[in-house]
Amino acid sequence: MADQVVDRPVAGAGQFFGRQRELKALRADIERAGLDTLSGRKAPRARVLLIAGRPGSGRTSLAEELVASLAAKYPDGVLRARLTEPGGTPVPTERTARELLDALDIAGPAGADGDELAEMVREALAVRRVLLLLDDAVDAAQVDPLLPENPDCLVVAVARGPLTGIPDVRPCTLGGLDPKSAIELLQSHTGSVRITVDPQAAETLTEVCGGQPAALVLAGAWLGARPKASVADLAKRLHAQPGEPVARAFRLLHDSLPQPSARILRLLSLAPLGLADAHTASALAGCSVSSAQTTLDEFAALGLLRTAENGEYEVPGHIVPLLRQLVEEVERPAEVQLARARMLERTVRLLQSCRAVTEPEGSPARRRLAGLPRALRFTTPRSAAEWLRARQPVLLACARLAVADGELDTLARRLVAALVRALAAHRGTEAAAPELYGLHSLVLDVAERRGLHRERAAALLNLADLDAGTGRTEDALARYRAALDAGRAAGDPYAIGRAMESVGGSYQELGDWLRAADWYGRALAHRLARDERADQARLYGRLAAVNTYAGRYGEALRNWRAAASGHRRLADLPSYARALSEAARVQEYAGRPEECLRTCEEAVEWARRAGDVRLQAALQLRLADTLDRLGDPAAARLHRAAAERLLGGEPSACEIRSASVED
Repeated sequence: MADQVVDRPVAGAGQFFGRQRELKALRADIERAGLDTLSGRKAPRARVLLIAGRPGSGRTSLAEELVASLAAKYPDGVLRARLTEPGGTPVPTERTARELLDALDIAGPAGADGDELAEMVREALAVRRVLLLLDDAVDAAQVDPLLPENPDCLVVAVARGPLTGIPDVRPCTLGGLDPKSAIELLQSHTGSVRITVDPQAAETLTEVCGGQPAALVLAGAWLGARPKASVADLAKRLHAQPGEPVARAFRLLHDSLPQPSARILRLLSLAPLGLADAHTASALAGCSVSSAQTTLDEFAALGLLRTAENGEYEVPGHIVPLLRQLVEEVERPAEVQLARARMLERTVRLLQSCRAVTEPEGSPARRRLAGLPRALRFTTPRSAAEWLRARQPVLLACARLAVADGELDTLARRLVAALVRALAAHRGTEAAAPELYGLHSLVLDVAERRGLHRERAAALLNLADLDAGTGRTEDALARYRAALDAGRAAGDPYAIGRAMESVGGSYQELGDWLRAADWYGRALAHRLARDERADQARLYGRLAAVNTYAGRYGEALRNWRAAASGHRRLADLPSYARALSEAARVQEYAGRPEECLRTCEEAVEWARRAGDVRLQAALQLRLADTLDRLGDPAAARLHRAAAERLLGGEPSACEIRSASVED
């Protein structure tokens, strides 16, 4: 999170300096009677504590110190969310809410909007006692949807200023540290000698830094790296620099770096979410991994970076805008674009490696994997899955940045495709559906921007499938129709046929049997023209099903016979048996019991020939039900007994009967 550098200084890890007055005021605010209490009403929502301050003021450090002291009072834990990306871009409510749901082990539907997911968060927190830290909020509109409707919860919000619109919130506004705490912070980096020798210069330096913790850390790091430099000299240098205290201290430190190191530091502003490891820095700067690692370690020692998990480093939030300003001033646009392209290309190769390790030994993908440099290879599927899990937020951010760039669309498409395949290989399409929804939306953005009709059709089909899977049938229908138009524009027969069939499926889900039959008929005509026999047989079955629902039994029976004939020509005996069984069902609905019995017996025989024991048992049970309705319970008992013998120790007859023969 932003501004953590104060309570984790390089030379004084784990220390927290000053802010005792603010901590006391915040704790008192928890116990303060709110407006609802004063009016005699029970508080409908959680109490909100607001810590307001500029980036670099130590606002997040204060919030974390407060949270650490209160965490024991909240048995359901502490939840954290950052509401602004490094550089100042607000995080959409949809993404924040999904992160909170993930932390609560609650699956959010793929494609759900921010309102729906925020409501799920509130419902989950309504029955929990949690402490929610919302860091770096832009305005009240980001915070309000996430507030628990539970007075047993507590929200600590961090923002630049007041959150107008949220009632009963008094901001704890941060200025500079008190002189004593500021000198202690400075001394943790410089040692006590230079401070003791010239205490007046130390006080002057803290004043020049405005008491801002971030500026003091950078100033202390500059002095720590120069044992012979005096505090007074640094104070004069900073005073001569233009700008705010943090910007002045940062610029002085940046300008003191060797040129190669300064360039690496500037290019770290391109790292997604402000997170980078040695390989990312190496790709950005075009240097060796070992030299990048050494440089990153030096930056961490200077307070320019913060160590994160998994060997990564995080650029503090207050430094990212300063780095981006320097990139615009110093770097040529072509060099910046090349650095970004190198980083994206390395990410693509890592994702390809991550997926390839899941392929069987000896497969083409594994052979290509063996040819990659060691730094880009994963030794086991488990290590690849762990890397993908840990890096997922960064990888998704990388995909968003690549698409937003607008000038690297080919690379962006490769990156998104590689990420989709890696997620599907390690997590499965159902588990990864929320992430896949966002990635397909990115593909759609690029396809529409570039006029790529084939890619647009594919993205729309994928998004529509996910909409349909979460019950948003109307949305799915609109996207399937758009995919059909895109498929026609691209001349893509697969997309056209797939979209037609899916439009029919959507109408079937909506219970509009006539429109569903019409669209299945169009899809069938398309498959017949292309002589795609397996698809023809499947579509005859789908057409038969909707005609059955519509009560058009004659049409349905002809369709099932055509489906059965198609499956038999393809030598797909289990599907042939199922189609016969469904034809028998239609014959029964149409009041032709003798024909139904003969067809069902034929279906049982073909299931036996196919060697599908479970299907044969299910058909035996269906035959028994038919015999019961025809008034022959003795024969029905024989078929049920036969089904039970076939199943042996497998699920009971009732369980088999409940399963559809079409499965």
